[in-house]
Amino acid sequence: KIRFGRPGRSDINRKHSRRSLPSHRLRAMVRKKIDNRIRVLVENCVAQRHRSLFVIVGDKGRDQVVNLHYMLSKSTVKARPSVLWCYKKELYLSSHTQKRVRQIKKKMVQGLLDPEKEDMFSLFVAGTDITYCYYHESERILGRTFGMCVLQDFEGVTPNLLARTMETVEGGGIVVVLLSTMASLRDLYSLTMDVHKRLQTPSHQTISARFNERLVLSLATNPAALLMDDEMNVLPTSSHVRSIKALPRDEDGSVILPGPATANASELADLVASLADTQPAGALVGKCRTQDQARAVVTFLDAASDKTLRSTVALTAARGRGKSAALGLAIAGALALGYANIFVTAPSPENLKTLFEFAVAGLEQMDYKEHLDYDLVKSSNPDFKNAIVRMNVFRNHRQTVQYIQPKHHAQLAAAELLIIDEAAAIPLPLVQAMLGPYLVFLCSTVNGYEGTGRSLSLKLLQQLREEGAKLSSKPSDGSCATAGRTFREVVLSEPIRYAAGDKVESW
Repeated sequence: KIRFGRPGRSDINRKHSRRSLPSHRLRAMVRKKIDNRIRVLVENCVAQRHRSLFVIVGDKGRDQVVNLHYMLSKSTVKARPSVLWCYKKELYLSSHTQKRVRQIKKKMVQGLLDPEKEDMFSLFVAGTDITYCYYHESERILGRTFGMCVLQDFEGVTPNLLARTMETVEGGGIVVVLLSTMASLRDLYSLTMDVHKRLQTPSHQTISARFNERLVLSLATNPAALLMDDEMNVLPTSSHVRSIKALPRDEDGSVILPGPATANASELADLVASLADTQPAGALVGKCRTQDQARAVVTFLDAASDKTLRSTVALTAARGRGKSAALGLAIAGALALGYANIFVTAPSPENLKTLFEFAVAGLEQMDYKEHLDYDLVKSSNPDFKNAIVRMNVFRNHRQTVQYIQPKHHAQLAAAELLIIDEAAAIPLPLVQAMLGPYLVFLCSTVNGYEGTGRSLSLKLLQQLREEGAKLSSKPSDGSCATAGRTFREVVLSEPIRYAAGDKVESW
């Protein structure tokens, strides 16, 4: 029978589904060709071990982080790059997205994951090593290295935060700045920053965003920076955007780079060969990457072999020069020289991740075996994020390397060696209170954005230089040894985290 009349509800739904579903699926499956200059810039920076900077304008810029990370993963030979994601207050990950990420991780463990059926951003969050960090807690990432950095809430950024987070990215990595609440770069000039609230007074209510204007103008002069919208369209902000071309390649397809400076490499090889018969320096210097770093390790070991009280060795350098690695190798050397009580301090134990990694690498270089000759103890404090806080060595006799918070400096009475890492991020009175009758290795940057400005270099180091000069000019007797501290200073200039001539560093 043929029935005439009003169609049923199922017929209406079926008719609407025929009209709407194909267009919805078509929009979801449309693929857009990405501007080739973006891929070329990423590949060129990876080949040169330089960092690249991308500023994304638009509300959907977060989705393009996935594409940039994919390009970076395809250009690098090693494993998937780790990500540092910094934000002010909210991460903008809905509860549904977080639940979906947990489900994807469970499927990945079970081997049942089908990537074609999952959301790309959820796959990215679930399958990538991402470290989330508030802007006001950015001190805990000092001394760490990441392959990519994402800065989410631009209104909470200050120049110190910008430099502190960018300098954690290794050579070839990507820095992404998300301007999610803007339709164009013109809105950036009128954006109210959080720091402006501290500058407003009853007589001066209007604040000009001069930092924002200077930032955009300076990006136009950075050849390693690209500004684009949330659909990966490059914005024509400068003339160098038009001239981004791939680096020349040889017949094998490898990139032709300018010849490296072989002078420092040959001097490093000569230094390693000259110390081959001197242990533990010979084994530890072989782990160094640059001549400056090798000389710093030799200076630390020389001071440790003297075993004199009230001696200080200060290591200063810019970011990415291998300071924490040199301290870690120095700890391994001090353990080999018989030091039993070694204390390490930093603003947070998370800052010491690289230091303990190289301390372990130095011990293994000297044929120490984990669980047989030493073991590592991680913190049970949830605020320390499962960081290493203690190293027990029991090869010849019991030796310990213990983390101590700067405010607990009164517990240093039994110390033989004190390591102060990231000293510029510790209040200056605490650093001065920690200088006691034991050997002190002090390490920090002097750029001014670590937390205490330049008070470390302008006050403490200058005072130690003057005391060291007075001691060196007087005859060495017991009274002079207790009156002041002998002082040595080492400066690192050659970068390790990224290659020399990095455009983002000069910017």
